[in-house]
Amino acid sequence: MPAAFNHTIIPATDREASARFYLELLEAEQAPSWGPFTNLTIADGVLLQFAEPPVEIQRHHYAFLVDDEHFDRAYALLCEREIPHWADPQMQRLGETNTEHGGRGVYVLDPAGHGVELITRPYL
Repeated sequence: MPAAFNHTIIPATDREASARFYLELLEAEQAPSWGPFTNLTIADGVLLQFAEPPVEIQRHHYAFLVDDEHFDRAYALLCEREIPHWADPQMQRLGETNTEHGGRGVYVLDPAGHGVELITRPYL
């Protein structure tokens, strides 16, 4: 069997707030939560687990491939809620999206400060 991505733990300062952010932005689904984890699922049953670690949180980057319609809904949500977003990972092009790699992309920070990237075309 080839390797497949199954789950990741996303460090959060407030696991419920982070889970809500991803639930809405990614149109994820609630999953049973246990112990220190608040859980969501996305495509192919990938589990996103949010936990409040007892250590300082360092910024991570999470990129999600979405279709054009999902991108439109997510981008409308960012604009409606006045959530800062950028066209670039260096956060120089505030309030813009990009059209690199033949699709569209946008960068935003989640409630814990992690970089979240939405793209409509894979890089490869």
